[in-house]
Amino acid sequence: MKYSIRNRFDCLKPGFMMIAAILIAGCATMEVSSVWKDPAYLSHPVKIMIVSMSKSPVNRRIFEDEFVHQLNAHGVEAVASYMALPDREKNDEALIAKKMAEQGADAVLITRLASKKTVQVYVPGTPYYLPHHYGKWRDYYEYGYDAMYTPGYVTENEYAVMETNLYDANNENLIWAASAETGILGSNRGLIASYIGLMMKNMVAQGLLGQ
Repeated sequence: MKYSIRNRFDCLKPGFMMIAAILIAGCATMEVSSVWKDPAYLSHPVKIMIVSMSKSPVNRRIFEDEFVHQLNAHGVEAVASYMALPDREKNDEALIAKKMAEQGADAVLITRLASKKTVQVYVPGTPYYLPHHYGKWRDYYEYGYDAMYTPGYVTENEYAVMETNLYDANNENLIWAASAETGILGSNRGLIASYIGLMMKNMVAQGLLGQ
């Protein structure tokens, strides 16, 4: 029975499609979709308490630790709220205010998932040439005439709109707010770090942080 290159490609097709989907999702750009800053606020936060409003304790810790890490890199002291507030008490506003005062925080940064949406994307087929190193000359000969094409398909990408707000601990007023759309990958640390890096960049641009 003839085992052609096309037969070989049919076996590999699902894998190629999966890799293509991963590459497309990874290339999606992340950028700030909206931003606001109180023009009357001309100071700089000295110590910020980080509060991640996440249902997942793991995600809460990842977000808060990453914010602390990146704020420290910009010369701002920060504390993760989970260090002072157990998950069962994270909805207690009075306790949050008490812990902020105990920690000497002059600002609180709150981040949360605001909404989700699913977008369908058509991925067109692309030409693919199999490697020419084959043991059978018939396969190699056929390769010279047979360009492979991955078939087009529709994939669904899920996106999250994340909000991050900074408040003055003294009067509880909003200082700065920003939101960005990002792909949802659970507790993907790289994606979280990228989102927080984008927030840091915007805070620097708004004069809230040093370089």
